[in-house]
Amino acid sequence: MDQRLEVFLKVIEKKNFSRAAEELNMTQPAVSHYIRSLEDTTGVKLLERTNKYVRLNKAGEIVYHHAMEIKELYAKMNHLLDDLTNKASGSIAIGASYTFGEYVLPRIIAEAKERYPDIKPTVTIGNTTTIAGLVMGNQLDMGIVEGHFKEVRELKTEPFAEDRMVLVASADHPLSKRQKSIPIEELIEQTWILRELGSGTREASENVFEQYSIAPAAIMHFSSTQPIKAMVEAGIGISLLSEWAIQKELRYGDLKILDVEGLPYTRDFSIVTRSPFQTKALSAFLEMLKNHKGLTDFKI
Repeated sequence: MDQRLEVFLKVIEKKNFSRAAEELNMTQPAVSHYIRSLEDTTGVKLLERTNKYVRLNKAGEIVYHHAMEIKELYAKMNHLLDDLTNKASGSIAIGASYTFGEYVLPRIIAEAKERYPDIKPTVTIGNTTTIAGLVMGNQLDMGIVEGHFKEVRELKTEPFAEDRMVLVASADHPLSKRQKSIPIEELIEQTWILRELGSGTREASENVFEQYSIAPAAIMHFSSTQPIKAMVEAGIGISLLSEWAIQKELRYGDLKILDVEGLPYTRDFSIVTRSPFQTKALSAFLEMLKNHKGLTDFKI
């Protein structure tokens, strides 16, 4: 990687020339020389400098964004070269949407660490749109997402597991005591407690509304599943949730699955990658993920 970019990134990280020089074991004039050389090459000033601060201007923001991508790609290239002769080891940047990341991925990570102790996974949790974007920007090696997102040519999407979405209510809710199947049209007047727009779980709910031509009278939304479950347990409304996410609540009787005509709703979880080249660490993790028996058994 171009040393001028390395120096530039370190100056931005430390927000100071002298601290960057200390970190890089250079003199401050040497750091200034690298920055001037980079600015001469690009033909524009990249930094606003005063005695109190160093910060990016608009051109600097563009260079910083692409320098970070170059740094990630350079590290990935070195991992791939090392993998030609070495065993599966090194870092994997994994992204996952909330349902999978919070309720399934921890167990898989634990098994991966046991099988491949030299693999060092880091995990980012976000909604489907966010994770796909981070993979696209080379900030993640792979993503595990639910539902669909705007397909782009550079991303490879591979469905690998099926998730069942069920309608749940509190154990004391009148609908939980119904002995017969509930027509979904009967649920229009209920308060639906849903995830935010952009999440795969919210997309599943919207698909159900569209499929049965219903428009709930009241909707509340939250950015994660845990407060949704708490609201439903408190009897405030109903929600469409993954069976993976409610195992504990079902076991303790805090939530009940409603018998609703046309449900459960099924959706795919997909693996999203960008680079056609994979480190041994990433290849080993992906193979283990695709063959994980827990993905076909909801009692996780």
